[in-house]
Amino acid sequence: MRIALVQLAYGDDEPFEARVDRVATLVAEQGGHDLVVLPELWAPTGFDYRRWDGDAQPLDGSWARAMADAARAAGTTLHAGSFVERLPDPGSDGHTLANTSLVFGADGSLLATYRKIHRFGFGAGEPRLMEAGEDVVVLDLLAGGGATVRAGLSTCYDLRFPELYRRQQEAGAELLLVPAAWPAARVAHWTLLGRARAVENQAVVVQVNTGGTHARTPMGGHSQVVTAAGDILAEAAHPDEAVLSVDVDLSATAAYREAFPVLSDRRL
Repeated sequence: MRIALVQLAYGDDEPFEARVDRVATLVAEQGGHDLVVLPELWAPTGFDYRRWDGDAQPLDGSWARAMADAARAAGTTLHAGSFVERLPDPGSDGHTLANTSLVFGADGSLLATYRKIHRFGFGAGEPRLMEAGEDVVVLDLLAGGGATVRAGLSTCYDLRFPELYRRQQEAGAELLLVPAAWPAARVAHWTLLGRARAVENQAVVVQVNTGGTHARTPMGGHSQVVTAAGDILAEAAHPDEAVLSVDVDLSATAAYREAFPVLSDRRL
């Protein structure tokens, strides 16, 4: 399976609409990949909370349409990262915003919607402004050559909560997709936790982070692909913009699980 990890770097001076146009063009250039993955909240930014309400859109808004068109232009499955969704009605916490990821098929159709379950901010930021997602989302993705792979969706801060990934593994996930806006101050946790989630679930982890600086927050970059054995298959070991094109041998995951069947020894 050939996967493109698009590590976007940007600053506060790039307007929302200009960034969407730029990224849509970049995605359209990734033909030949089975899957393209973008970071979390790359258009409204992950830390400039003041912009979220103004940049929020419904599921069928211009951001989603641009990403559907980009997937169609590239002829590939696109995990478009996440955007600030304007919910049709307030949720249980009374908020009308959500941190929502969308996955599009090569024909531009919407394959999956995931709303971030674990909200970052310790009572501010996401918990104060956004509804928490409730659903664990796992879906089948085309993996090339007529094969499919079961993939689990999560976002950024979710990575700190292993229970979510165990639920995905129990639902058959062998590929864990994690877009993020993870800051440079804790980038060592980002890389470490990705390897931990891969090892404990014997699954391939694809982590796509942002770079650059926004809302005076330097971002960490260091997007990476980790094998089911915990080895780093590819890494953008910097906070700059980059596209990693990675060939992932999915059959190696099944072989590793068979050779080292640790998951069968679970008792809890």
